[in-house]
This record gives sequence, structure tokens and C-alpha cells, in this order.
Amino acid sequence: MSLFSFFKMSGPSAKTVPAEKQDKLYKKLRFQTFIAGTLGYSLYYVCRTGLNVVKGPVIEDGFLNATQLGTISACLLFAYAIGKFVNGLLADYSNIKKFMATGLLISTITNLLFGITGLWNMEVGVASGMVVALLSGLWALNGWTQSMGAAPAVIGLSRWFPIKVRGTFYGFFSSSHNIGEGLSFVFCGALVSLAGWQWGFIGAAIAGAIGVIIILLLMHDTPESKGLAPIEVLAGEKTREELAEEAMIKEAGKEAAAAETARIQKAVFKNPGVWILALASSFMYISRYAVNGWGTLVLESKGFETAQAAMIISVNAWCGIFGTVLSGWFSDKVFKGDRKYPALVAGILNSISIAIFLYGGNELAVMILAMILRGLAIGVLICFLGGLMAVDLVPRKASGAALSIVGFASYVAAGVQDVISGILIDANAVEVAGKMTYDFDAAGIFWIGASVISFLLPILNWRRKQQQI
Repeated sequence: MSLFSFFKMSGPSAKTVPAEKQDKLYKKLRFQTFIAGTLGYSLYYVCRTGLNVVKGPVIEDGFLNATQLGTISACLLFAYAIGKFVNGLLADYSNIKKFMATGLLISTITNLLFGITGLWNMEVGVASGMVVALLSGLWALNGWTQSMGAAPAVIGLSRWFPIKVRGTFYGFFSSSHNIGEGLSFVFCGALVSLAGWQWGFIGAAIAGAIGVIIILLLMHDTPESKGLAPIEVLAGEKTREELAEEAMIKEAGKEAAAAETARIQKAVFKNPGVWILALASSFMYISRYAVNGWGTLVLESKGFETAQAAMIISVNAWCGIFGTVLSGWFSDKVFKGDRKYPALVAGILNSISIAIFLYGGNELAVMILAMILRGLAIGVLICFLGGLMAVDLVPRKASGAALSIVGFASYVAAGVQDVISGILIDANAVEVAGKMTYDFDAAGIFWIGASVISFLLPILNWRRKQQQI
């Protein structure tokens, strides 16, 4: 069996479910697919963010320094940015169960190997150049396979849910990355405190293995592969006859439609408004991944234990669920689809929260407040700057092109952030009584500056209308 045939989208089942049983089975299978996509992608995130939890203990052990950790983290983000392009396209033609499960399985293995490498080097101490290169390669592979998670989960919503309820379920699915981040900081943070930083990765691997099982048991490729009618028929949107007629028309006009889509996409790539939002999202992602990636180290420098620091950062992820889920509804109902004002308020709130986090002292209540404010703000910004505002500027046929530009730029910027932050943190580290202490002033200026630019740039688009092509 070739790799192509293994991942190929399932064909219709040879057995058709009786008409009187279709509705009940359809609702059961679509809910299972939603649960598998949401929980599965949450556990994808646990396998992605384990390194963020352990940076302090890894540095304290003398295994890696901040610059090396920043470089390794960046390898994941750079690979992820490229993978978002490639795997997003491939997923449209794939069996989503196999595609999503395979990505998480490989991600699970990379986390396990990362932890085992750390255990193997316990007696050695400082990592050699070869070990750093190995870990960078593992984390780049992890980044690539991480890009196999979101697309099949979203495609599952498209294949199984009618248009009238798809947005609601997509809103709940969008909270999966917050759930995953929260689980990572709580679960992996506890393991690190109990057994050492290596077990943060082993714990992530355990979570990933559970995710693979959930996807294999609960995710389903297409309604037709289960003996059901097409989704349009099940949802009462169209009849089989109408679908057949549309397919004939589509086939006849395939070349013209493809040429038209290509023409629109080229115009979108020349749209300055989309690039302004891509830059704004890039700077927002710098501030987002700065706190997510280095926040535990900041808190440990304030005197918090690793488990407590991870718990505090997790508050940001849990609160982000509310920001993400409510942002679209709030802007539609209150601002009639105008995103610029809530995006501006959320951007300002993000900058304030980072300033409080860095310079607000070391009181637990103040740090939790900073994470609550930041979670709500970032939840809104991920939804708006991370995609929705760019989609609002372009024709529907070019939504994918706009999202690709914004997504690629955002994750490249996040990777650059990790490298620069690691260098700045190392440059301002001082050894006191045999222990490294860190001054985050330089890194803090970088992070806050990026967050301010992220909410100022979209102002340039305030008078810009949807692109007409």
C-alpha cells in the first residue's frame, strides 16, 4: 500500500444505512467527530508546549542556556509555519482520521525522545553541540507534525456539520488550543516539580498517546464512508438530484473556476490591507509566544516554584477560552461586524497585562490578574488579528489565501521572537552565589514594544473596505 492510498479520503461505504436509522446515527457520529477533533487538538497542544513549561529547570540544571532553548523553540515554529501551508492543502484530500492521528503519533514520539535524551544526559550535564542539534531536529519534526492537527479537525466540522450550526461548533473548537495550553502547564508543570524536567516531555507524550486513541476511536472521515447520505442531504440543505446537477455544472466549468480563483488569490497577495494585518498579527504573536514561552522563567525569577509558575501561566490559557469563544459573537452583535474597536481595546489590554506581569512585583494575586487580563485579550486578538479581520477584507473565494499569509507571517515572527528573547535573556544573566539570575528589562521592552505595534498597525486599515475584484 502506497502512502498516498493510505491517507486517501474514504470512498462511500458499500452498505447503506436504512433511511429510518440515518438521522440518529448521523447525529451520533458527527458529535463523536467534534469531540475527537476538539480533544485531539487540545492534546496536540500539550505535545507542542511542553518546552515552555521546563525552560527554567532546564537552565537551572545547566543542560541548555536560554539562547539554545530559544533556537530549539524557534525550530518548531518555523517548521510549523511551512507545514501550515503544505498540510492544510493535503488535508482537504485526506482521510482526516488517519491524517490527524498520524501527526499526533509522531509528535508524541518526538516528545518521548526529547525526554529520554534528557534522562540519558543527566550524568553528562551540559548538552554537547551534537545533542543540541538532535533536539533542534526533533523539535522541528514536532513542528511539522503539529501542523497536521488543526486542518483535519476543521475539515471534520465542514464534512459533518450543516452551515447553520457550524459556526457555533467552530467557536467551541477554537478553544481547544487554550484547553491544551492549560493542561500542559498544569499537568506537565506538576510532573516537572515532582520528577524533573525530563518528565515534562514524557508526560506530554502520555497525553499525546491518549489523544491518538481518542482520534482513532471517535473521529470519522465522511458521512458517506459510514453508509450515510452526503452532509447537504442529511442537513436538508439540498437533495441528491440537486447535488448531482451541481457536480455536473462544476465539472464543466472547472477550468474557468480554477482560473478565476487564481486571479482573485493573486490580487489578495497584492492587497496592502492584508499585509498590514499580517504584520500586526506577527507582532501580536511575538508578545503571545514571549509570555507563553518564557513566562515560567520570569515567574521563577520572582521566587515562584516551577509548579506554581506553570499554574499561574495556565490561568492565561483558561481565560483565553472566553475571549476566543465570545469575540466573534460580541463583535457581530454589539459592533455589527466591525472588529476594529474591540481589537484596539484588546490590544491595549494585552500591552497593559504584559507590563503588569513583568513589573507588577511578585504578589500572587497581581500575577494572576495579569494572566486573566492577558488571556481575555489574546483570545480576542487571535480571533481578530489572527485571521477574521483579514478575511473581512477579501472576497470569500480568497479567504484561504488571506489566512495563509497571516498564519505564515505570524508563526515565523513567533520563531524569530524565541531566538531574540533567548539571546536577550542570556545577555542579561548574572551568576550570584552559584545560581543564575535574570534581568528581563531588555526582553520586556521587546515584548511590550511588539504588543504596542500590533494594535497600532490595524489603525491604518480603519477606512479600508472589502477588496472588490
